[in-house]
Amino acid sequence: MKFFLMLCCITICTTARTQSRQIIVTVSDDNHLPVTDASIELKTSTLGVSDSTGRYIFRQVSPGPYEVKVSMQGYKTVVKTGVLKSTDISLIIRLHPESHTLQEVVVQNNTTAKRKKEAMLNMDIVKADFIQQHLGGSLMQSLQRLPGVKTIGIGSGQSKPLIRGLGFNRVVVLDKGIKHEGQQWGADHGLEIDQFAVQEVEILKGPASFAYGSDAIAGAVNIKRPPLPAPHTFGGDVNLIGKTNNNLLGTSINLYSRTEKWMTTARFTIQDYGDYKVPANRVYIYDFAVDLHNHYLRNTAGRETGIHLNTGYTSDRLKSIFYLSNTYSKTGFFANAHGLEPRQVNTAMHDARSRDILSPYQRVNHFKVLNHTSITLNDHQLELETGFQNNLRQEYNHYVNHGYMPAIYPDSLNIPRNLERAFDKNVYSLNLRDRIKVGHHQLEAGINGEIQNNAIGGWSFLVPAFNQQNLGAYLYDKWKVSEKLLVHGAMRYDHVHLAMKKYTDWFPSTTTENGHTQQEYLMRADHVNRSFNSITGSLGVNYNTNHWELKGNVGKSFRVPIAKELGANGVNYHYFSYEKGNTQLKPEESYQLDLGAAYDNSTVRVQLNPFFNYFPNYIYLNPTAGHDYFYGAGNQIFEYAQARVMRYGGEVQVKYQPWENLSTEVLGEYIYAKQLSGDKKGYTLPFSPPASALFNITYKPVHTGIFTHTYLSVDYRVTAAQNNIVPPEKKTDGYTLINLQAGTSFPLHGQQIDLNLQLQNALDTRYLSHTSFYRLIGLPEQGRNLVLSIRIPFSFKPAAQP
Repeated sequence: MKFFLMLCCITICTTARTQSRQIIVTVSDDNHLPVTDASIELKTSTLGVSDSTGRYIFRQVSPGPYEVKVSMQGYKTVVKTGVLKSTDISLIIRLHPESHTLQEVVVQNNTTAKRKKEAMLNMDIVKADFIQQHLGGSLMQSLQRLPGVKTIGIGSGQSKPLIRGLGFNRVVVLDKGIKHEGQQWGADHGLEIDQFAVQEVEILKGPASFAYGSDAIAGAVNIKRPPLPAPHTFGGDVNLIGKTNNNLLGTSINLYSRTEKWMTTARFTIQDYGDYKVPANRVYIYDFAVDLHNHYLRNTAGRETGIHLNTGYTSDRLKSIFYLSNTYSKTGFFANAHGLEPRQVNTAMHDARSRDILSPYQRVNHFKVLNHTSITLNDHQLELETGFQNNLRQEYNHYVNHGYMPAIYPDSLNIPRNLERAFDKNVYSLNLRDRIKVGHHQLEAGINGEIQNNAIGGWSFLVPAFNQQNLGAYLYDKWKVSEKLLVHGAMRYDHVHLAMKKYTDWFPSTTTENGHTQQEYLMRADHVNRSFNSITGSLGVNYNTNHWELKGNVGKSFRVPIAKELGANGVNYHYFSYEKGNTQLKPEESYQLDLGAAYDNSTVRVQLNPFFNYFPNYIYLNPTAGHDYFYGAGNQIFEYAQARVMRYGGEVQVKYQPWENLSTEVLGEYIYAKQLSGDKKGYTLPFSPPASALFNITYKPVHTGIFTHTYLSVDYRVTAAQNNIVPPEKKTDGYTLINLQAGTSFPLHGQQIDLNLQLQNALDTRYLSHTSFYRLIGLPEQGRNLVLSIRIPFSFKPAAQP
């Protein structure tokens, strides 16, 4: 009898479980983008919250009538009813903004604030709308409004990140989880990133080697994967861009489509611009006067294109997306500056047209295929990232002989006459990580692998070809001690092998030994094999209350010396110097203490982020008393060396919002650096940014009729003089800048059109940025620039759902 009753109970329970179904709710906005953190309530069931894809699943729902209620601050509440029968139901719910005829509603996403509060390192997070409002010539120029972030720039479109005064190979750039690998060691080498394809960026300030390995010694620029379109949607948008300073015209067209589980997005970007203007009629390059035609820097025009295709599959437990992109640019170098030969320029030819690109110029093409796959297995979240990149950079210039190079270019040489240098890099990457929650611990374990094959070309030599292999493993633990207290800990091991290849001149040189003169082909670089091993770690604590956020982190990072630092042996035409590497350099090590304190209430937010940094063996380029006569025509020799370095500084942010439609903000930064040993003991480091502060006031009118998200904003930046320099740098004067921003949205045929307008350098101020490459030869920064961007979205109604 007992057995019979037990069998009946099991049968009833099994039948009930078999008959239960799922209700899958996906929430999107008017642009069919996922809405995160929306409150989703099923009557007679529990309350759910949409995830980053806008989805929440109610499981084991009994058949019968149902009522789903979706609400989100700033949107109208939506209620859907129906009858759950024998199959699962998938509901697509679109949220529409509250009516703006009465009062504008500000939508706040608590996910971003939570990520910043719980992060181990100090972090800034910006979205695509920030980039649109502060659109610069490149992604990093758009981001340098953030405190602690600057750029090393050349011209109007080439720039690389500088975080707290450190750049080049000391900042890692991640694109969708994979380390972006270009030719970042050069001051004139920019990032090959299409900023119109960027939806969200994390700026990590501090030692991030525990997560990303070598090169993250100063921090990281993490370009996040774009959110997936909502299910059963098809649409896109068109961006139109115009700039007055260099007469830029551009467009970026985006398309997306998704069924329930399959998605595809595509984007095409093109920009064409002419020479850019500076507020000067004449500049002096090493005391030689150069007259500028109508304020234009001749031969700084360019063309850029970007092609992107993303496609993949997503379900409750599996997501696999492929990302394919190809970015291309052709840009000129300021004709009077390349090689610093200002007198040998055909100014009449260059000044005839402002949009032509003549020698010297560069072509850069970056092709990339990435895949991100995530699998949920019980409590484990497994992620696999794989990638292939090819970066091809070619510098073209008229043939100029140095040393014993033949005066006339030989026809027998199998190198194009105008190809001065070429760098061809193939990169294969793999990241594997596992996230699991054990009690109050969130654990993450991962491995990173990378293989680089670097080839060179052209008739000029600077850096040898090389191959490099990186392998690293790490373990990270975030321990939630209480609701207010978090403790972070991380450890990492890395192994790097670098093999540089032998290079011999293609022309003979005359040498004298023991009184005998002979002709020989000189070896510029020899075979070098170096292996590096490193153990790094980080320990941090976060304490958060309703109004206070406190954090502290101490960590060790490292950086492997790059091929240029180990094996350079040639003229750097952009610096007019002869650079020599040092094969005995040791890996850089960095010890850093980061602190953070923030107070936030409904009216005021104050944030302070100080840091202290110590390098026992910082790598730097040291000018010597020697001169090279074989290749550099007597150029001064600069050799790579190492020294102890101490750095400290920080950022401060204060935001005051007395009324809903008015806010003011102050962003400040300060960095101090000093070399404690070596030939430059007592001096600072190159490209050390001076102290600066940005004062902003923003007004957002409430009653604007059909116009929404309207804003008027003024930035007033004050930058101090930089008198703390390292020779052969020159001091730069302080300056002030005014930038104006305005924008609004308005409906057109059922779509919200976004319009943004900027007036950069409104007073046409002449100034030198201490972190600019052209500052070394006295070229001022870009003059007044009016920037207009318009975003026109379009979409089609999703297919009807049961």
